[in-house]
Amino acid sequence: MDIVQNTTIEDFKSILLHHRVSPVFKIATPYHGIPGKGSAFRMIFQIAKALNVKACAVVDSDLRSITPEWIELLVKPVIEDDFDYVAPLYHRHKYDGTITNSIVYPLTRALYGKRVRQPIGGDFGFSGKLADYYLTKDVWDTDVAKYGIDIWMTTTAVANKFKVCQAFLGAKIHDAKDPGADLSSMLYQVVSASFELMNTYPDVWKSAKRSESITTLGFQYAVGLEPVAVNLERMIERFRLGVKELRGLWEKVLPQEVMNFLNKADALTAHDFYIPDEIWVDIIYSYALAFHSKVINREHLLKSLTPLYIGRTASFVRENWESSAPEVEDRIENLCSIFEDKKTFLAENWE
Repeated sequence: MDIVQNTTIEDFKSILLHHRVSPVFKIATPYHGIPGKGSAFRMIFQIAKALNVKACAVVDSDLRSITPEWIELLVKPVIEDDFDYVAPLYHRHKYDGTITNSIVYPLTRALYGKRVRQPIGGDFGFSGKLADYYLTKDVWDTDVAKYGIDIWMTTTAVANKFKVCQAFLGAKIHDAKDPGADLSSMLYQVVSASFELMNTYPDVWKSAKRSESITTLGFQYAVGLEPVAVNLERMIERFRLGVKELRGLWEKVLPQEVMNFLNKADALTAHDFYIPDEIWVDIIYSYALAFHSKVINREHLLKSLTPLYIGRTASFVRENWESSAPEVEDRIENLCSIFEDKKTFLAENWE
């Protein structure tokens, strides 16, 4: 809040608007309710409603690649083209955003039929109308108020047929995390929110067929990216520890053929370690079904996914060690197709 209060704009002529606007009003206020990003966003939605805004933009706090143009790219589609939701599209290092690439993007695309490439990107534009709609949802005493707000915003917009697009913002450079480091809390938060939304919108995702592209705005260009450090040996070791300690729990959740494969994968060397797309999709869909039917405590269930995710990420890193960014994107698109192909398994076993 102090940063906002102490920031000034020296030259009002430099603001990218049709007419000179002076002064710029600033609001820096604490939010109330359950501590978390979702509660903070609720305050933003309430302010947007009180001010009767046409468009609103939010951006992550740890960005190091944001430019003034980002605001225009997130807000202009709402103001000029009547879009209700503008998701970000960026170039990221091939090992950055592995939760998005291996779970959230392919899952939400297969479920709801829209190819929103960065559904939890953290930088969004949205209309005042959509902000009003978000406020009508009774989720502010749930985990959405603590975390999961990004995927909730994206899914709610898509599932309720608001007009959605994505805008290319260039590079996403932020405080990158080693994909093999302890991401269990983030994984739990995002996957929990995604699975809860499946329980909210079963009729929507069951009726969605093959996915389709959405409007993409902004000129796409090559960008320089910061490297992301990975420790392959440590990731494979964490997977092996999971096989040893969690086998009994996994057997309650996963099909026998998946368990047979995981037991074989445990014996592979780092050079040969591999978890194929088909096995990974079976794992995610099996976890979604177990979450829905409450086979075991949901928190225990989702935390047991971490070693499997780490193993899948290790496989992805090893496979793509020499791959270019476009080649990696092609592999992610192939994974998405398998998620779509196997969706009937999910629908048929839902009840």
